[in-house]
Amino acid sequence: MEYIPQQTQSNILCCLCGVLIPANPSNMCVNCIRSQVDITEGIPKQLIVQWCRGCNRYLQPPNHWAMCELESRELLTLCIKKVKGLNQVKLVDAGWVWTEPHSRRLKVKLTIQKEVFSSAILQQVFIIEFIVQGQQCPKCQKFEAKDTWNAVVQLRQKVDHKRTFLFLEQIILKHNAHSQTLNIKERTDGLDFYFSNKNHGHKFVEFVSSFVPIKTKRSEQLISTDEQNNNANYKHSFSVEIVPISKEELVCMSPKVMHSLGGIGPIVLVTKVSNLIHVIDPNTLQSGEINALSFWSHPFRSLCGQKQLVEFVVLDVTLTGERKGKFAMADIQVARSSDFGSNDTTFYIRTHLGNLFNAGDMALGYDLSTAVLNDNDFTSIKTKQQVPEVILVKKTYSHINYQRHWRTKRLNKEAVEQMKKGDLERQAEDEELFARDIEQDSEMRGKINLYKQDNAENILAERRKRKQEIGVEDDNENEVDLAELLDNIDLNNDTELDDDEEDDDEDYEDDDEDYEDDDEDMDME
Repeated sequence: MEYIPQQTQSNILCCLCGVLIPANPSNMCVNCIRSQVDITEGIPKQLIVQWCRGCNRYLQPPNHWAMCELESRELLTLCIKKVKGLNQVKLVDAGWVWTEPHSRRLKVKLTIQKEVFSSAILQQVFIIEFIVQGQQCPKCQKFEAKDTWNAVVQLRQKVDHKRTFLFLEQIILKHNAHSQTLNIKERTDGLDFYFSNKNHGHKFVEFVSSFVPIKTKRSEQLISTDEQNNNANYKHSFSVEIVPISKEELVCMSPKVMHSLGGIGPIVLVTKVSNLIHVIDPNTLQSGEINALSFWSHPFRSLCGQKQLVEFVVLDVTLTGERKGKFAMADIQVARSSDFGSNDTTFYIRTHLGNLFNAGDMALGYDLSTAVLNDNDFTSIKTKQQVPEVILVKKTYSHINYQRHWRTKRLNKEAVEQMKKGDLERQAEDEELFARDIEQDSEMRGKINLYKQDNAENILAERRKRKQEIGVEDDNENEVDLAELLDNIDLNNDTELDDDEEDDDEDYEDDDEDYEDDDEDMDME
């Protein structure tokens, strides 16, 4: 039997300190290699990061400002990207070393590896210190400098509620359409958006027109002229008026608009307002769409709104079999909720919401039998043809005063100074009605972003428990689902300044960027 000797690793003496070590290509021990070779050479140990005090964002070269929390993964990535020389080594690990938040120092511990002396891999741990220096970002510079705007968009709607602006606010936040604004001011009948460039204002007007029907007027005010170079600086104003029609309102169309829609109406219900006004005749299921040009050519106003809604009890439902989309025609017997116990007045009506109602359900509608409407078109129509006594608008659900498990962002805007008590109450009422519209309209929720409360699961559990105690059935099929909500929202920060600064596009730059400050704003009202 042949003897095979076992291979053993040979030991040698370190060429520098003489310590017995396993043989390696460098013939040196680990301590001597570290004393002779520094793999961190060429990597700076101290760097500077720029931080904006106004919006709490950090500069990511060349001109991108990012929102990062202290000791967050985003800030760690930003700091590592500033370190030069890491491409020559292998980065194994990176982490934060705690520092006092007010010290304006950030310390990052890096673990790197590098091959030295032919196949000898050396690993080393070291710390890089980042000094936080204050520097205003371009957005905060423009915000602090008063009257630096070059264009203003004055958004107005002549109605007695703010639900349209609440919806537009959520649309603007979802699409980040306010990223180029210098300031947003709240007015009694709308909002003012200030921009540094007239093309930014024009782009914003086009964005608004894609969601609501509007009428736009543009004007400009001369600020200064340079006769030698034949240059002039202007401040531009865009007066934008939203149609005074909202969802679920009852309108009486003008004869020309009625004929352009194939003879629909003239008493119709507004089912949806997008860039078009969608209306339906509750008696015939005939529907139509009115664009902004048609409306402003032959304007009409709403007969009844949210304040005129009356609660009814559905007593009997008989479907006629006629359907159109999500609507179904039905003959319904209803009675006012306020009449129970006092009289037996009932109404036999026809409605387009027959597929929603069953006997015993509650509904909101317009009671035209007792309404006093001072509208010339409606008065002339009422004398010529029969007008429905009741027009149902929507189904109502048992509403309990509970804490909501969702919430929305808000724009960072300057509020109206010295608001009256009545205005504050009306604003709170509009916000509550808008929140109920969100809860009952799944299509609306698809256009905006909703966010979880911190304790959303506990709120839902408490709500279910309370409903069981009082014996209320949860029959709202369109209620906000927890899966529809988004996470990670910091409500303590200004939403307007949380979004990343977009790079300026040359296509949106004007030649007249420089202009003098002006103390008077253009008022297009």
